[in-house]
Amino acid sequence: MLGPNLNMVGIREKGVYGTETADTISEEILLCAEKNGFEAEVYQSNHEGDLIDKIHESLTEFDGAVINAGALTHYSYALRDAIASVNIPYVEVHMSNIHNREEFRHHSVIAPVCVGQIAGFGKQSYFLAISALKDILK
Repeated sequence: MLGPNLNMVGIREKGVYGTETADTISEEILLCAEKNGFEAEVYQSNHEGDLIDKIHESLTEFDGAVINAGALTHYSYALRDAIASVNIPYVEVHMSNIHNREEFRHHSVIAPVCVGQIAGFGKQSYFLAISALKDILK
């Protein structure tokens, strides 16, 4: 699951997020999931309520999830509460190292309700999260 502005990866802040497009990275995420034995979907929205609806849907549709909540990571208690309300493991992901950026990015309100956080490895963060989720769901 991808949050606000992540559809602009490859266009915005190339020094932070790289030049690969969101579509290309999404295709690689799906391939990685398949190689790890998962059926997966990539969902992106710039709207908090749509992300909350998708999290609620995950309760009956998925065994686990990877989430990059973008800037919502740092202040969306609504997203945090949605993740807490479903009983499946969520892995928080960030392509950039949020702890090596602006001060406001250092704190995640969703981390306490996720099984772990992976940050700073570019698109590899997603692949690492899929691998972690596989181990968690064994």
